[in-house]
This record gives sequence, structure tokens and C-alpha cells, in this order.
Amino acid sequence: MEEKANPFRNLPKVDAMLERSDVQSLLSSYPRWVVIEGLRRILEEKRKAIKEGLISSISSDEIAKELIDRIDEFSSPSLRRVINATGVVLHTNLGRAPLAKEAVEALCEIAPNYSNLELDLKTGKRGLRYTHVVQIIKRITSCESALVVNNNASAVFLILNTLAKGREVIVSRGELIEIGGAFRLPDVMESAGAILKEVGTTNRTRVSDYENAINENTALILKAHTSNYKIMGFVESPSLKELTALGKKHGIPVYADLGSGLFVDVRKFGLPHEPTVFEVLKSGVDLVSFSGDKLLGATQAGIILGKRELIEKLRKNPINRVLRIDKLTLSALEATLRLYMEEPEEKIPVLQMLKTSLAKLQERATELKDAIGTIPQLRIDIKKAKSAVGGGALPLAELDTVCVCLSSEKLSAKEIEERLRTKPKIPVISRIKDDTVLLDLRTIRDDEIEIAAKSVREAFS
Repeated sequence: MEEKANPFRNLPKVDAMLERSDVQSLLSSYPRWVVIEGLRRILEEKRKAIKEGLISSISSDEIAKELIDRIDEFSSPSLRRVINATGVVLHTNLGRAPLAKEAVEALCEIAPNYSNLELDLKTGKRGLRYTHVVQIIKRITSCESALVVNNNASAVFLILNTLAKGREVIVSRGELIEIGGAFRLPDVMESAGAILKEVGTTNRTRVSDYENAINENTALILKAHTSNYKIMGFVESPSLKELTALGKKHGIPVYADLGSGLFVDVRKFGLPHEPTVFEVLKSGVDLVSFSGDKLLGATQAGIILGKRELIEKLRKNPINRVLRIDKLTLSALEATLRLYMEEPEEKIPVLQMLKTSLAKLQERATELKDAIGTIPQLRIDIKKAKSAVGGGALPLAELDTVCVCLSSEKLSAKEIEERLRTKPKIPVISRIKDDTVLLDLRTIRDDEIEIAAKSVREAFS
């Protein structure tokens, strides 16, 4: 019986492909390592396809053609700029808050140069990196002291590990949150060495529940803000002011995990009330922590504010060094915080997006539609819709918005979305509703209109 040929043996070698004239021509425009990496990735994809029975063989001509077609993909960095046309202002998958111009300028000043990261210029002695943001935070919020770590999950871990290792932390059952990336509060608490003490029920917890749980092993009362979900109906939960009064009565610190930090009252944008950092501090809590890259509109960071003696304990915990932020984060964060001393709504992109009027969005949509022009495969319309804040903030809130809508008799909405995401040099990330692709103008800035239009045309050229 004749032995069946091994299809993998027919796959060409990388060295052999590099000898071809059409592959050689790429070396004049692209680095050699890019061409080699492209060949290796294509060959690996073909091996997988053969193994799965999707193809039986492939020629060197076909591999060379695919390499030429995809060479720009292989030469592009993995982390790339995209156009956020989803309408989700704080889109976690797309990097959450875009930075203000002033923050980018600060990065460009610090990144290529040396800096006084841990040098006190007045004394010439070693200083603390935190001082670059602590003073401005204290001025904005009037808190006693502050500390910044690399994200709010780190802040939660550091606080629990420092103040409650081996001891109990009282939390309402309705606040045992889980956020993206499988971050579960009970798991973080266990990892930090703290002991979870659940009180109340999912929908109703009273001050008396907390008080009845207090014993000689109680280290902390934790109030976790349910920023990514809401419990509605027959509900009850004590205010932070009530909990801080209880904490003072028993000499137990009260910590508020605010989730998404906010210095501006968003009700002025037509959004429901979200507690600001000022409101939380005014309640008398001993500590509050929140994210830097959500509603604050800065870089990824975990910002901790509160009583001086507690902040000092956190700073001295050896784990704090593991969680510290670098010079780039500090420079962009400081620049963003400084904007809160002026007109943040005019300069911080997240706040700009939240406050943009329908009339302005309509104007942008018309401009984008005109810039795209006519594409034979597509029908292009303008319609009103709803967009979301995102980033685990204001989970039920929706904003009125205007979208450029793309549909086709020949292509499904999924195919249109995929083309926008994979074909252009600068991908457009959209959303689908009712078999129509929506390009939401709330998250497409004025200076991105021409870029977005060009990307749409590239996707269907």
C-alpha cells in the first residue's frame, strides 16, 4: 500500500523564501527581521491550517503573495493607535482615558531626559518620588496626605495588607464586587492576608449589621462603591457618614474604595449623580482610593488619600515598592492634576467627551459622512443613538449621541466591523446594533474626523 505524502514536507523553508526576487524586493523597504518574522508567522499559520484539515498544501508563490499583502501588518508595532468609534468614553480594551495635550507634553519633556525623580533640588539630597503629585493632590482635595501606586487594585491590596493582615475587615455582602480581569474583592482580601467579615444581605445592610460584627479582631470597615453595577428595588445601605461615625465610636478606621475617581459633578453633563472625591472626604473617612485613568482622565494609577498617620504606614510597607509608579506616570498624572486648578472640562478629553452637545455631535457626523464620501458597497446614514460612559463607572447611565451608520446589502454588519478593525493602517473600532455598524461621534474627536474617514475608505478600497 502506497504511503500517504506528508503535507508538512512541502512547506518551503524560510531561507529558500528569502532567495526569491519578490521577497528580496521587500528588503529594500523593510528591515530583514520584519520579513523573516512575517515568513515565520505565515508558515506557522499554514502548519496549523494543515493540521486542522483546512488546507492540504500551499505553494511558495502563495506564501510570497501573502507576505507582500501583509508586510505592513508585520512591520507595525503590536500596540497601535486606533480610532474609538464605539461611543464608550472609558473603554478598558482601548486604553481608557486618552491624555490631555498638557500631559502628553509633560511626557515628551521627561521621557527622553533625566529628571529630579527622587532628588530634592533645594537640598541636593535624595527625595521621594511621591512629592511630585502629593502637593497638588492635597491642594485640590484638602486631604491630609496622599500616596500613589500603579492602579486602584494595588491600592486596595496595599491598604488591606498594611492595616488588616491577619485581622477582620467588615464588608457588606452587597459590595463584594468583581470587576474586569476577574478582580474579586474577597480574593484580593485573602491574598492581602485580611479576613473577610460579611454583613447584611445582598440588597439590605444596616449600620447595626456592621456594629454587631465588630470585635477585638476587627481592623477595618470597608465601603466598596458599586461602580460597575446597581442593586435596585428593596435596598438599604448606610451612608459613609454613618459608617465613619461608627468607626470613630469604636476606634476602627473606615476605608472607601471609590473605584473611579471623580473631581467634577457629572450631573452638569446630564448624567446621574456619582460621588466625587470631595464628597467622600467630607464624610470623614480615614482613607479613600480611586483610579487615575477613569473619570479623572489621567494615566493608570491608584490614588490613596486620607489621614497622615495611615498614609505613612502604607508608604513604609515594603510592598509599596513593588507597586510604585514610574517617572512617566508621575509626569502625566501631575500635568493632568494641574489642569484641575484651571478649567478641567475644557482640557481633559474624558470630560470634554462627556459634555459634548448633540448639536456638536451632529456637526461632526455630517463632517465625517462628507469626508468618507461615496463607497459603492456601503449605505451611509446619520442617526441618533445612545452611548455609555464605560470603565466601570455609571453602569446605568446613557448619553444621547449621533452616529454615522454603515450598512450593506452584500456585506453583513460583522463583515463591515471586521474590515474596519483589520484593514486600515489606523483601525476603526466600531459597534453593531440592528445589523448596522455605528461610528459614534462622541468618542471621535474633531482632529480625528479626516483620519477616521481615510481609514473607512481604506477598509473598502
